[in-house]
Amino acid sequence: MSTPEHHEEPQVKNGFTDPGLADHRPRRADVEPKADKRAERQVAALFTVSIIGTVIALWAYFTKNDMEPGDVADIQSTNMWIGLGIALAMLGIGFGAIHWAKTLMRDHEMVEERHELRSSDEAREGAIQNLKDGAADSGLATPDESGTGVKRRSVLKGSLITAMAIAPLAVLVPQIGNMGADWNVGKFRHTMWAPGVRLTRDPDGTPIKAADVTIGSVFHVIPDGLNDLDHHHKMDQKAKAVVLLVRLDPKDLKIREGREDWSFDGIVAYSKICTHVGCPVALYEQQTHHLLCPCHQSTFDVSDGAKVVFGPAKRPLPQLPIAVDDDGYIVAQNDFDEPVGPSYWERLKGDAGTATVEEESH
Repeated sequence: MSTPEHHEEPQVKNGFTDPGLADHRPRRADVEPKADKRAERQVAALFTVSIIGTVIALWAYFTKNDMEPGDVADIQSTNMWIGLGIALAMLGIGFGAIHWAKTLMRDHEMVEERHELRSSDEAREGAIQNLKDGAADSGLATPDESGTGVKRRSVLKGSLITAMAIAPLAVLVPQIGNMGADWNVGKFRHTMWAPGVRLTRDPDGTPIKAADVTIGSVFHVIPDGLNDLDHHHKMDQKAKAVVLLVRLDPKDLKIREGREDWSFDGIVAYSKICTHVGCPVALYEQQTHHLLCPCHQSTFDVSDGAKVVFGPAKRPLPQLPIAVDDDGYIVAQNDFDEPVGPSYWERLKGDAGTATVEEESH
């Protein structure tokens, strides 16, 4: 190994001792060709990890079409592999660049004296030359004796260019793929609720009698017949039709105009889908009659038409009009009178064939 550079004696400037720079210690890659090649292979390996990560993310995205619709385990597995692939794609490039800089690029100490804001022409030309030297310092190309330049570290160059070229695909392809998804938000206008459909317990599907609902009690509700659907359609319909059933003291209930017959003896039913971003609203506070969304803390007052009293949600929860049949079971009078879930720019009112557009804020 070469000996360290000579350490200059400290100088005193303006009453302060300038400690100067410590002796430069060359790295093994600077003095040992084998260490240099080993570091080069390590950097190339990290860039290759990035390439593999991109391939994993793309593989996971395109194979998701083969999984069973609504299968939670498959969805979680797919998301895990996509996330792992993107992480490897980004980290491989990042760690590769860091290792390259620490082991292969020049690490000599450089000092630049403070000067006026406007450098001299010579200094400006020197700065430009420093940039050019830095580019050459990366090790991708160094001049030969003829001055024409000779390329080296081709493995690094190829792996870096490949990794950086395909890494964005891990993020862009899923986004582009989603552009072809079904964006017919009008489907949220209709659910399984219809006149006479019984309200049943989630998840076993047991019908609910009005006599079983005591003041302050809460039931998580699905429409009768939901469990008879195949798995795919069941999950599809449940995502729109889930309801929270609550019984209040009738004197605490504020009946909104036009909804005088939508409840029964203090029993009210509201959609569980938050009107902010669609999280399940299921935390009920009996004393205040407030429903809380755990995602972003939107809070709805069940005693007053489920209006928003706090948080980012902009609309009340849609109310399901209910009644009691001859056997004492709670049934729906009709479907929700508005689309469930988050607001969107164009919400359909009435049937799709005679739809009018109402502007909504997000």
